[in-house]
Amino acid sequence: MRHGKKIAHLGRKTPHRKYMLANMACSLIEHKSINTTVAKAKALKKYIEPLITKSKSDSTHNRRIVFSYLKNKYAVTELFRDISVKIGDRPGGYTRIIKLGNRLGDNASMAMIELVDYNTIYNAGTDSAKKTRRRKKSSKKSDAVVEEAAPVVEEAAPVVEESTPKNEDNETNQSDSDKKETDS
Repeated sequence: MRHGKKIAHLGRKTPHRKYMLANMACSLIEHKSINTTVAKAKALKKYIEPLITKSKSDSTHNRRIVFSYLKNKYAVTELFRDISVKIGDRPGGYTRIIKLGNRLGDNASMAMIELVDYNTIYNAGTDSAKKTRRRKKSSKKSDAVVEEAAPVVEEAAPVVEESTPKNEDNETNQSDSDKKETDS
């Protein structure tokens, strides 16, 4: 029975799976987004999220731990130098999986996995200011405030209509037609 065994085997032996995930993680760090199958994208997400969390605190020990997983010093350097700075204030959820449809050859479900902060399409509408949550006021205080408040009378401002002179347009059209007649 397979109870309590959560790891996705991906149809590979353990060493092959580890090196494949390490290579995919290096590619994700280098290119900021990669296309793969949904199962591999989910396995990669579990593999790389703790490594990105370790990159937030730059120490020799953390660099060696991450290097033992990635086995690529250029990817480790990029992760600690560039990516950790950009995701420093994010409390997790560094990657996003977007399903793309099925592959033509074998109908495998494909997905794009990307680093969240490097996508310009989704991040264009968000503000850089951090949003805060507001606590709901207690009902006793709000009822008392409503009763004490005086009714507000709104005065309607008179509406002023601006009329555009139509004569000017007609005059310009007439003067243009006059010019054409004199030219010929």
